[in-house]
Amino acid sequence: MALLTPQGVKKVFQFQKSAGREHLRRLLNWEEFDELRDSRRSILLDTLYESIIFAVGKGFPWVEVAKVVKFTEELLEETKGCSITEAVTILGTKLRDCQGQFTATHLLALCDYFHNTFIRHYKLYQYVLGQDQEVNLTVAHLEVCAPPQPLPLAQGVDKAMWEHEQQVAKLSLAEVQKRTSVMLVKETLHLEEEHMLQKKFSEVPAQQCGLLKREELENLIKEAIHIQIECLKKLLQYEIQITFDILDLKFQKKILNLNAPVPFPLSITGQGQDESLKFNKATKGKKAQAKK
Repeated sequence: MALLTPQGVKKVFQFQKSAGREHLRRLLNWEEFDELRDSRRSILLDTLYESIIFAVGKGFPWVEVAKVVKFTEELLEETKGCSITEAVTILGTKLRDCQGQFTATHLLALCDYFHNTFIRHYKLYQYVLGQDQEVNLTVAHLEVCAPPQPLPLAQGVDKAMWEHEQQVAKLSLAEVQKRTSVMLVKETLHLEEEHMLQKKFSEVPAQQCGLLKREELENLIKEAIHIQIECLKKLLQYEIQITFDILDLKFQKKILNLNAPVPFPLSITGQGQDESLKFNKATKGKKAQAKK
C-alpha cells in the first residue's frame, strides 16, 4: 500500500480496465497470479479497482481516491469472519474515524457506496473472500453480437425538447438522491448514537450496575438523553436543509415546465391530422375567393 500514491491511482484510472488492474497490482506490491485459478485474489483486485472508479466518478481528489482504496482493503480485512451486525459497526466506526480525511459530501457518498455494495451483499463477500473455494472452471467462447440498428429519424425528438427532458430528469434524479441521503444520514446517526450509548454504559463497572446511587443513576440517564437529543438535533438540521433543497429542485422543475419548448414538428396523426385537413381546406377556400 506504500506505493499507492495519488499519482499512482490516477494512472490506474487513465488506463483501460485490464491495464489499470495490472498497474494497481504492481502498486499494491502483489506477486503475479493466475486470474482463473486464483479467483479470490482476482475478485479482491476487482473490488479495489472498482473503488477507484467509484471515487473518481464521485469527484474525489486523487489524494482521497488513494485513501478510499486503503479504506476498502482495511474494511475487507477487518470484517473477515464477522457477523453483518459487527460489519456495520466496523463500517460506521471507520467512517467516523475518517471524518477529517474526507469532506461531508464525499463521506456520505462513501457510506452510500459500501451500504449498497459491501453490506447489501455481505454474505457473498464473506463466502468468496473469507474461505477457500474449490474452483470448477468451464471456458466457453461466445459470439459477440453487433449493436442493433438505430431507430428511424421519424421517431426522433426535437433537440430543444430533448434538452428540456434531460434537465427535468436531472432535477428529478437530484431530488431522489437528496431523499436517499436523508435515509443514509439517519442510519449513520443511529449507529453513532448506539455506539456512544454503549460506550457510556460500558464506563459503569459491571459489579456496580445494581448498586448505583440515585444521583449517579440520574446523571447516567441525563447523559443518555443528552446523547439522543444531540443526534436527533443533527438529524433535524440535516432534514430541514434537505427539505429546502428539495423545494428548490421542485421550483426549478416548475420553471422548466412553464418554459417548455413547443414540440416540433406537430403531430399529423389522429386529431392533429384532422386539424391539418381543416387548415388546408380553409386555405384553399380563401385562395378561390381571391381569384374571383
